[in-house]
Formats: sequence, C-alpha cells, structure tokens
Amino acid sequence: MTSDSPTSQRAVFGTWPTPLEPMPRLARAIGLGAGDLWVKRDDLTGLGGGGNKVRKLEWTCGAALADGATALVTTGAPQSNHARLTAAAGARLGLDVVLVLAGAPGSSASGNLALDGLFGATVVWAGDVDDKALDSAAEQVAEELRGRGAVPALIPFGGSSVLGARGYAECGRELLVQAPDLATVVVAVGSGGTMAGLLDPLGSARVLGVHCGAVTDPARTVSELASGLSGTRCAPETLRLRLDQVGDGYATLTRAAMAALTLTARTEGIVLDPIYTGRAMAGLIAAIEEGDVVPGQRTIFLHSGGMPGLFGHAATLAALEEALTPSNP
Repeated sequence: MTSDSPTSQRAVFGTWPTPLEPMPRLARAIGLGAGDLWVKRDDLTGLGGGGNKVRKLEWTCGAALADGATALVTTGAPQSNHARLTAAAGARLGLDVVLVLAGAPGSSASGNLALDGLFGATVVWAGDVDDKALDSAAEQVAEELRGRGAVPALIPFGGSSVLGARGYAECGRELLVQAPDLATVVVAVGSGGTMAGLLDPLGSARVLGVHCGAVTDPARTVSELASGLSGTRCAPETLRLRLDQVGDGYATLTRAAMAALTLTARTEGIVLDPIYTGRAMAGLIAAIEEGDVVPGQRTIFLHSGGMPGLFGHAATLAALEEALTPSNP
C-alpha cells in the first residue's frame, strides 16, 4: 500500500492557519528593515510537539485510514521529527506505529526518541544503512506485520510524497492570504515535500530552499515532487536552492547554524533546531549578505519546528551549556 492511494481522504490533526508573526529585532540584526522579516509558525501546528510534518501526515494518514490500515510504518534518523509526529498521529488515530530508524540503540535516548516512546511507538533499529536499505527494512517490517494479520501503511521518509506535498500547497495559499505582498519564503529542505508543496501556489521565484543534507540530490527530489503535484514539469535548474549549509553532514552542528539559532533566540525568543531551521536561518543570513534577499521586501521564514531534536543533539547541548558557564574574573 502506498500513501498516494486514490481513496485518500484527509485526517485532521492541526490548527489552521498557523500564525504569521513579525521578527523586527532579528531583521535589523541581519541587515533587513524592521518590518521586512516575518515567521510562519508551523512549529505551532498542535500535534505531538508541532512541526511541518503535521500538514503532510493529515494527507498520508488520511489515505492510510481510507485503505483500512491498522498500523503505520515509517523511516527516519534517530532524531527524526517525522517519526515523532507519525507516532503522535498513530496515537491520535488509535493505530500501532513502528518506526524503522537508521543506527543502533544506545546512541541517544532523549529528544525525539523519548517522545517516540511516550507516544507508544515501537522502534526497529536498522543499523548503519543507506536510504534504499532503510526502505527495504521498512518493507520487511510491513511484511511481518501482514503475517500477523495487521494492515500496515508505509508512510514515506519525511512524509514527503506527492500526496503529502498537498499540505504545503495549502500552507502556500494560507501565506498568500496572510501576506499577499510576500517576496521570498525561506524553508529548510529535508526530504523535499515542504518546498515542493510551496512551489505550487507561490512559484519558484518566491521560494528559497536551504538544503540540510537529508537527501543526496535535493534539486531532483523537489523537482519530481513539485512536478507530480502540479502536473507540469518543474525543472531542477529553476529552483532557488542553497547547498552551502550542510557542512560536514546532516547530523553535524555547523558554526553558521549555531550562530543563527543563537541570534534568533536572543533577539526574538524563538527556538530553532540545529539540523533544519538553524541551517535555514543560516542560509537566509547568507542570502542577505549575497544580495539574493534584500531590504524593503517582505521575507517570510517558515519555522518548520523540530525543537525536540535540539534536546537530542549532544553537540548543540554542549555548546549551549558552555555558553552558561560564567567566565573567570
């Protein structure tokens, strides 16, 4: 079973529309006018700690329900926000949830993983595997569930499918009502569905994606999802996509992301995470420095959530704890 079933319907998990709030102190700190920068609070979507995956799960879980699913199976990294919210969605719907995660037990038990357990999900560790092997492991888990009489629905990595991208097409339409004069929406690019959905109502010129290292070819991934959603080809070369914020890899904390999340917290009291929104804000700052985003136009930062992951990221916590240590007189 796939989440693109023609019998799909929408589950209701979130509270819409999410707020759009000004960020004047941060705007001035990074070279914009006080009224130029706004934040779309998709960290406040309501389910399971919030985040952008809620919009996608309304559609993919709706399809699962329509197809008679009794269990949800999905994949991710150990601190996957998508896995956490799939677990929460399963709890809301009364469905069993199995999370097939890359890695091994013992590397971390906090952050999103703690919430996975709180929501009652079962975790299957797949070891040190690539994306294809992780998908194969999930298929094997689904087959085992079928053998026990369950009806599993495989929810795609990151919730990103043509169906899931509908959630961010809706978000784009929300933004056009809230801020019809928007010039640029800045968004973290993980599995690609959030950026792809935004492209449908906003167009490629108004969406700036910041690659976070979750997929090997983000331009192709976003292009294929956007093309499937709109029915017309979205060429990869037309995308505004920054590739400069990955650093040493997806799970690593970059200096730019740490600086960006610290500045955001200290100017606006808003918490970003080190993997997605921290990188996205660092990408926005770089885009302003390069003149790709300019003062005098409305720029919207899409806050895709992920705060629980901060508490499962050892390097970030160490840096924050060090910042609390008073210097010797």
